[in-house]
Amino acid sequence: MNFNAASIRGFIGAKNYQESRSFYKALGFQELVVGEDMCLFKVNKRLSFYLQDYYVKDWVDNSMLLLEVDNIEQCQKELLAKNLQDRFKKVRFTEIKEFDHGRDLFMHDPSGVLWHFFQFKSLSSNS
Repeated sequence: MNFNAASIRGFIGAKNYQESRSFYKALGFQELVVGEDMCLFKVNKRLSFYLQDYYVKDWVDNSMLLLEVDNIEQCQKELLAKNLQDRFKKVRFTEIKEFDHGRDLFMHDPSGVLWHFFQFKSLSSNS
Protein backbone atom coordinates (compact mmCIF):
# COMPACT_ATOMS: atom_id res chain seq x y z
CA MET A 1 0.00 0.00 0.00
CA ASN A 2 1.24 3.45 -0.84
CA PHE A 3 -0.76 5.29 1.79
CA ASN A 4 -0.88 5.47 5.58
CA ALA A 5 -3.82 3.62 7.06
CA ALA A 6 -5.18 5.18 10.25
CA SER A 7 -7.45 2.41 11.53
CA ILE A 8 -9.57 -0.57 10.64
CA ARG A 9 -13.05 -0.88 12.13
CA GLY A 10 -15.50 -3.72 12.12
CA PHE A 11 -19.29 -3.48 12.16
CA ILE A 12 -21.42 -5.62 14.44
CA GLY A 13 -25.16 -5.87 14.84
CA ALA A 14 -27.36 -5.82 17.91
CA LYS A 15 -30.48 -7.79 18.67
CA ASN A 16 -31.48 -5.17 21.26
CA TYR A 17 -29.62 -1.99 20.36
CA GLN A 18 -30.17 -0.15 23.65
CA GLU A 19 -29.13 -3.17 25.72
CA SER A 20 -25.98 -3.60 23.61
CA ARG A 21 -25.13 0.08 23.98
CA SER A 22 -25.48 -0.23 27.75
CA PHE A 23 -23.37 -3.38 27.72
CA TYR A 24 -20.46 -1.85 25.82
CA LYS A 25 -20.48 1.23 28.04
CA ALA A 26 -20.46 -1.04 31.12
CA LEU A 27 -17.60 -3.00 29.54
CA GLY A 28 -15.62 0.25 29.53
CA PHE A 29 -15.73 1.40 25.92
CA GLN A 30 -16.32 5.05 25.08
CA GLU A 31 -19.46 5.60 22.99
CA LEU A 32 -19.66 8.15 20.21
CA VAL A 33 -23.11 8.42 18.62
CA VAL A 34 -22.83 8.45 14.81
CA GLY A 35 -26.58 8.49 14.11
CA GLU A 36 -29.82 7.22 15.56
CA ASP A 37 -28.99 3.66 14.51
CA MET A 38 -25.20 3.51 14.85
CA CYS A 39 -22.52 4.18 17.46
CA LEU A 40 -18.76 4.01 17.42
CA PHE A 41 -17.28 2.34 20.49
CA LYS A 42 -13.67 3.21 21.22
CA VAL A 43 -11.16 1.27 23.28
CA ASN A 44 -8.56 4.01 22.81
CA LYS A 45 -7.60 6.51 20.08
CA ARG A 46 -6.92 3.84 17.44
CA LEU A 47 -9.06 0.84 18.39
CA SER A 48 -12.79 0.97 17.80
CA PHE A 49 -15.79 -0.72 16.18
CA TYR A 50 -19.29 0.25 15.02
CA LEU A 51 -22.43 -1.06 16.68
CA GLN A 52 -25.53 -0.97 14.49
CA ASP A 53 -29.22 -1.13 15.30
CA TYR A 54 -29.48 -3.97 12.83
CA TYR A 55 -29.87 -7.69 13.45
CA VAL A 56 -29.66 -10.72 11.19
CA LYS A 57 -29.28 -13.82 13.34
CA ASP A 58 -26.92 -15.72 11.00
CA TRP A 59 -24.67 -12.68 10.65
CA VAL A 60 -24.52 -11.79 14.35
CA ASP A 61 -24.13 -15.43 15.42
CA ASN A 62 -21.07 -15.64 13.17
CA SER A 63 -19.52 -12.27 14.07
CA MET A 64 -16.23 -12.28 16.00
CA LEU A 65 -13.88 -9.58 17.20
CA LEU A 66 -10.42 -10.03 18.72
CA LEU A 67 -8.97 -7.56 21.19
CA GLU A 68 -5.28 -8.21 21.80
CA VAL A 69 -4.24 -7.73 25.42
CA ASP A 70 -0.84 -7.84 27.08
CA ASN A 71 -1.98 -9.63 30.27
CA ILE A 72 -4.82 -12.13 29.90
CA GLU A 73 -5.11 -12.83 33.63
CA GLN A 74 -5.50 -9.14 34.45
CA CYS A 75 -8.01 -8.78 31.62
CA GLN A 76 -10.04 -11.71 32.96
CA LYS A 77 -9.94 -10.32 36.50
CA GLU A 78 -11.16 -6.89 35.37
CA LEU A 79 -13.87 -8.25 33.08
CA LEU A 80 -15.28 -10.65 35.65
CA ALA A 81 -15.25 -7.93 38.34
CA LYS A 82 -17.75 -5.96 36.25
CA ASN A 83 -20.35 -8.75 36.79
CA LEU A 84 -21.54 -8.35 33.22
CA GLN A 85 -22.84 -11.91 33.08
CA ASP A 86 -25.17 -11.06 36.01
CA ARG A 87 -26.26 -7.71 34.58
CA PHE A 88 -26.85 -8.83 30.98
CA LYS A 89 -28.82 -12.04 30.46
CA LYS A 90 -26.95 -13.60 27.52
CA VAL A 91 -23.39 -12.49 28.36
CA ARG A 92 -21.05 -15.31 29.21
CA PHE A 93 -17.33 -15.92 29.60
CA THR A 94 -15.16 -19.01 29.25
CA GLU A 95 -12.08 -19.90 31.19
CA ILE A 96 -8.79 -18.88 29.59
CA LYS A 97 -7.95 -21.33 26.80
CA GLU A 98 -4.39 -22.27 25.77
CA PHE A 99 -3.43 -22.40 22.08
CA ASP A 100 -0.12 -22.79 20.25
CA HIS A 101 -0.06 -19.10 19.39
CA GLY A 102 -1.38 -17.67 22.68
CA ARG A 103 -4.11 -17.59 25.30
CA ASP A 104 -7.76 -16.67 24.76
CA LEU A 105 -10.68 -15.61 26.93
CA PHE A 106 -13.98 -15.85 25.06
CA MET A 107 -16.97 -13.61 25.76
CA HIS A 108 -20.39 -13.52 24.11
CA ASP A 109 -22.12 -10.13 24.08
CA PRO A 110 -25.90 -9.73 24.65
CA SER A 111 -26.62 -10.39 20.95
CA GLY A 112 -24.28 -13.37 20.56
CA VAL A 113 -21.22 -11.66 19.04
CA LEU A 114 -18.13 -13.65 20.06
CA TRP A 115 -15.23 -11.67 21.48
CA HIS A 116 -11.69 -12.99 21.85
CA PHE A 117 -9.57 -11.26 24.47
CA PHE A 118 -6.25 -12.65 23.32
CA GLN A 119 -2.67 -12.59 24.53
CA PHE A 120 -0.22 -13.72 21.86
CA LYS A 121 2.76 -15.75 23.05
CA SER A 122 5.11 -13.19 21.57
CA LEU A 123 4.05 -9.70 20.53
CA SER A 124 6.37 -10.01 17.53
CA SER A 125 4.77 -13.28 16.37
CA ASN A 126 1.32 -11.81 15.65
CA SER A 127 2.28 -9.82 12.58
